[in-house]
Formats: sequence, C-alpha cells, structure tokens
Amino acid sequence: MKSVKAFAPATVANVSCGFDILGFAIDAMGDTVELVLKDEPGLRVVSIEGDQGRLPLEASKNACAVAIQAMLDELGINPGIDIYLKKGLPLGSGMGSSAASAVAAIVAANELLANPFDKKDLLPFAIVSEKVACGAGHADNVAPSLLGGFVLIRDYHPLDVIKLHVPDQLYCTLLHPHFELNTADSRSVLRDQIPMKVSTIQSGNVAGLIAGLYQEDYDLISRSLKDVIAEPYRAVLIPGFYEIREALKDAGALGVGISGSGPTLFALSKGVGNSAKIAAAAQEIYQTIGLEVDTYFSKINTQGAYVIQG
Repeated sequence: MKSVKAFAPATVANVSCGFDILGFAIDAMGDTVELVLKDEPGLRVVSIEGDQGRLPLEASKNACAVAIQAMLDELGINPGIDIYLKKGLPLGSGMGSSAASAVAAIVAANELLANPFDKKDLLPFAIVSEKVACGAGHADNVAPSLLGGFVLIRDYHPLDVIKLHVPDQLYCTLLHPHFELNTADSRSVLRDQIPMKVSTIQSGNVAGLIAGLYQEDYDLISRSLKDVIAEPYRAVLIPGFYEIREALKDAGALGVGISGSGPTLFALSKGVGNSAKIAAAAQEIYQTIGLEVDTYFSKINTQGAYVIQG
C-alpha cells in the first residue's frame, strides 16, 4: 500500500454540563488527510488546503505530523510519509478543528502501516497532538472524532473512555458565526476554583444528561443541558449569546450551549424537523445582532473517523 486517505468528523466538546469530559461527533463536516509513502525517512507536510496559509507545515508543529510521530515512536519505526491535509473545518471555531486533523492522520497512518493498532488504541496519539495544537491534552474532541457518538472521558490516568448511548432521533444544529475565538482566550476567563455547591449542581446535570441519553428521555436531556462552570464566563465573549439561546429554545431546541471553547454554538433537538427550524431561527436572530452565521444540522455521527481509500 502506497497511499491512504481518511476522514474525521467535527465534534462538539463539553456539551454544556460536561466540561472537559463529554463530547460528540456530527455528520455535517470534517477534515481529510491523505498519506503517501516516500523513500526518504521522516514525516513531511506537503500541503494544507482550506487554512488560508495559517497552519504550520513544520512537522514538529503540525497536528497531523505530531500525532503520526507519536504513533511511529511507539512502534519504533521511521518510515517516509508525505502528508496532505484538506481542512473542512474553520480554524478557531470550537468544532474540534485540530482534533479532526490529528484523528484523520492517525487513522490513515494506521491503515498505511497495516493496522498495528485497534481503533480505540489510537486515542493517546491524538491527545499528544492536542497538547501541541491547543496547549492541553484533552480528549473531549479527539475521542468522539475518532470513535463517533457521545463519549465520556471518565479519567486520564489511566485513560478511561466510554461510548454512551445515542437516541435515534437526537439531532444537532451547529451555528458558526463569522468570527474567531482562540481556545487560550476562552480558557483564560475561567476560574481555577469553584464552590462545592456549583460542583454539585454540575455533577447532577452530567448524571442527568447521561441518564437521559440511555433512557431516550428528551425532557431529561433538556433539563440537564445547563453549564454552571464555564458558560457564565465564556458567554460574555460571544455576542448575543443569551438572546440567541432563548430564541433557539423557542424554536424547539432541547438546549443550547457553547461548542468547545466557542464561538460556535450547538443546539440539540428531537427530530430533523426541529433541527431545520432551529437553523432558520438562528439565521434570523444573528441577522438582528449584525453577524453572519453558517448553520449545519445533522444526526449525531456514530461512526467516527474512517478510511476513504486504502
């Protein structure tokens, strides 16, 4: 095998109450990576499409190359691989852009090398890449992008990741306004300590959301989609957040929250009809606050990353 191409989907991290421990994948969009074997050893990032020239081609700083290098180090080998990245996700969007790149890269590399790892065992390599791309090795984007569906990161030491049940009629609408919000800036407004009362409320919402997913209880899911830890501080960075949230709930959203570190918002709903109504309502409300917005809606992606050709 001389070349392999793989795709990894966009993701929503945190899912309101699940700060740094919950995430899910969506069907609407993602990144594609093609790998080609070359004679000279080492990794080379040959081209990146769709980034407006902003992402680094230097292998030590590129999410794709860092993830692949972590895999090669584990295997103790040094093949020659050329990397071609096609970005389907905007940068600084809160949709797991760097995660999708890294995940597509390691899935393609695993296939190129005759699958030395099971899919779930690729996750640590993507986490290494997130440390370089975002400054923190969180798994709430890379895990759902790799595995698909709703994912809970129960612990990191050792890594313990659990796929959760996804109700068949659960849909997501993504609202991506035309401005960027850096992860570092979004994290800088958070508090290092929280009161025990706040922690208790958040724990109840996380438990309620997971129970709602398994019981396919959409009312319980709706009641649980509340964040008392990060959202109160991050909302001020997103113009019109509270007005948008209320308008989308009126349009049928079970809940509305910040996707990852923002500025993209997500809205969960029951059925494709409600999801389409939410997208239409979002266009109207964003117009009133003077922001352009791209809207996407789809079912939850339960497949995760996959090989397109190989």
